[in-house]
Amino acid sequence: MKAIPDTLRRLRTDKSAVALLEFAYGMPVFLLMMLSGSELANYVTTKMRISQVALHVADHASRMGTGSLLSAKTISETNINDVLTGAGLQAGELDLYEHGRVVLSNIEPASAPTGNGRVKVTWQRCRGLTSFPSDTYGKTGNDNLPGMGPPGRTVGVPAGSATHFVEVFYEYQPLIAGKFLMGDLGTIREIASMTVRERRDLTKIYNTENATKSTC
Repeated sequence: MKAIPDTLRRLRTDKSAVALLEFAYGMPVFLLMMLSGSELANYVTTKMRISQVALHVADHASRMGTGSLLSAKTISETNINDVLTGAGLQAGELDLYEHGRVVLSNIEPASAPTGNGRVKVTWQRCRGLTSFPSDTYGKTGNDNLPGMGPPGRTVGVPAGSATHFVEVFYEYQPLIAGKFLMGDLGTIREIASMTVRERRDLTKIYNTENATKSTC
């Protein structure tokens, strides 16, 4: 009968497995923090890359066109398609057009009255399998708009020129159980704009090559 109390006493004072038990209790918390940190870093990196895509689309669109230094450049559907294709290549493994959409809008000074700072949307081109809207700030045919963009950050157009306004939408793809770790991170949305760099023929978009039109 005395052996049983002795065994209980030894078990009560035995500390040989304390470290193992502490590790077992702490491991889930440590793992959750590590995975959450990785998910957050991936989200921030993805958001930065989408922002860069938007800026590069606006920049490349502002430079596109063909023509000599002595004449206004003309743009074509092929030029626009090249810009949009380049955005997909830049996004790389993000699969931008599988999980997102790019909306490229061309704005010019409003038809009338001139000189009032108002703008019109002369054309838009979109690419992407998702159904994000293309008319958040304006759509083709809208005239006499105060500008394009969110309130307080609207974009205007210099007289006789044009500005490209770009929206990039991307449905964030979590690394591991993103909704469980950090909630639904949802859609990344970035905008950018750039004024046309050189003289351009603004009368129309040419399509002598019968290229596919990336309609919205």
